[in-house]
Amino acid sequence: MKNKLKILLLSSFFINLSAGFFGPLYAVFVEKIGGNLLTAGSTYAAFSIVAGVLIFFIGKWEDHIKHQEKLLIVSRFLAIVGFIGYLIIRNPLDLFIVQIIFGVSVAIGTPAFDSLYSKNLQKGKFASQWGTWESMYAITVGISAIIGGFIAQMYGFKTLFIIMLIFSIFSFISSLFLIKKKKNRK
Repeated sequence: MKNKLKILLLSSFFINLSAGFFGPLYAVFVEKIGGNLLTAGSTYAAFSIVAGVLIFFIGKWEDHIKHQEKLLIVSRFLAIVGFIGYLIIRNPLDLFIVQIIFGVSVAIGTPAFDSLYSKNLQKGKFASQWGTWESMYAITVGISAIIGGFIAQMYGFKTLFIIMLIFSIFSFISSLFLIKKKKNRK
């Protein structure tokens, strides 16, 4: 497996771990900030629709970009901003804004990740190497859901959000290793 693929997997592991902690707890959090089930559905829809619409357009634009690594890094940085946002949300309107930030992050990061991952697959191992990512994703999100529930139950949402933020920072830092340093020539 190529080194760049390993870095992409590591960065994805950390960001998926962060998101997975919160996934099944989302509606409970929405209720805590004064929302209801309609708020939970609407704010999640805002994220998903923003991501979906922008992925279509950004994906076409990214076909013409040489440095998709930088776009993935921007995406990971926006995720950090989103996780910080969870720490300061006070009402459903704040949540809409944070979900839109996450939607933009996903829209920038998904085509860049998919392109980089595809470019770095070893010939003859396309299915198994995509399978590695899919397997890692499903297992990570599943295990993190249990851990997230435990943390939120024992220590509250603020502690959970801080842990999510820390792992998103790990994702950002690991994605920085995608940028190759040019050697100085004398």
